[in-house]
Amino acid sequence: MPVKIRLQRHGKKGKPFYWVVAADSRSKRDGKYLDKIGTYNPNTNPATIDLDLDRAVQWLHNGAQPTDTARAILSYKGALLKHHLDGGVAKGALTQEQADVKLTAWMDEKTGKVDSKKEGLSKVKDDAKATAFKAEQKVNEGRIAAAKQAEADLIAANTPVEEVEETEEVADVAAEVSTEETPVAEATEEAPAADTTEEKEA
Repeated sequence: MPVKIRLQRHGKKGKPFYWVVAADSRSKRDGKYLDKIGTYNPNTNPATIDLDLDRAVQWLHNGAQPTDTARAILSYKGALLKHHLDGGVAKGALTQEQADVKLTAWMDEKTGKVDSKKEGLSKVKDDAKATAFKAEQKVNEGRIAAAKQAEADLIAANTPVEEVEETEEVADVAAEVSTEETPVAEATEEAPAADTTEEKEA
């Protein structure tokens, strides 16, 4: 029976979640499987992979063939390296202790790379948040300054207009009073002159 190590899709639409399974190559993708050896979640950054290393290596020893994506996952978690080192131990090329030391060193290096990537991503995310916060602060300060300026302009525009209107009204009243008084004075001045002319003629 040809056995394949492959991914079995779960999750919801647009957010896939996969099981890493050993299954008969003739079975359906999401159908019956022989053994579940891990999970793979591509929705996170970096992707979350949970793999039972010993069971995966055991299936590789038994001749199971991984698909391309499953091979990448097994390589990422060190299953292919452990399978290779176990082959070297079986042939007598190296001891089990040497194989374990090599595997541990590779695991430590891989963990360091993953941690550095996570730190870099978190730093980029924090920098983006800080930049967005500063931009928002600047926009808010601009809005506050514009509101204060508008309020000051409104106050300045209202106060002088009222004073100017009052002074104009006073000037208009004074002009009306002066125009009303001047004809009366002229009339009174002209009346005696007319009387004198009449007396002279008599």
